[in-house]
Amino acid sequence: MNPSEAKTPAPAAKKDPVLLIDDERALLDVFAAALGPYFEITTATSVREAEFILHKKPFKVIVADHLMPGGNGMSLLVRVREEYPHMQRVLVTGYMKPEMLLRSVNEAALFRYLLKPVSINELVKVVQDAVKLHDQKVAGASA
Repeated sequence: MNPSEAKTPAPAAKKDPVLLIDDERALLDVFAAALGPYFEITTATSVREAEFILHKKPFKVIVADHLMPGGNGMSLLVRVREEYPHMQRVLVTGYMKPEMLLRSVNEAALFRYLLKPVSINELVKVVQDAVKLHDQKVAGASA
């Protein structure tokens, strides 16, 4: 076969952007590795870093740890709800206080919350479902 007959690979489909925030770098790396094949992943290790990134680039889904030094994910997700209403919000927490989870779901209008230890399969499924809901809301808003 001559070079002009060689097939060029099809361009990869554009991946949906997802922001992950956790102060535990090892856990952040595991989540990013699990989601990387499906999504365009950006990571942050603090609320402050996440807020900076959010002002630079749009995301469809944000996954935030609840308790972090210098700010908590719950408060960040409440602000994200106000500034980016179509962005879907997922809270990851190791605390199972029902009143805290109920308040989080209501105040931040969470798409879902995940309890640690998080199943990687569940994380991928939740983010995939969140991206679908984001796209439906954006399509509905522009219709």
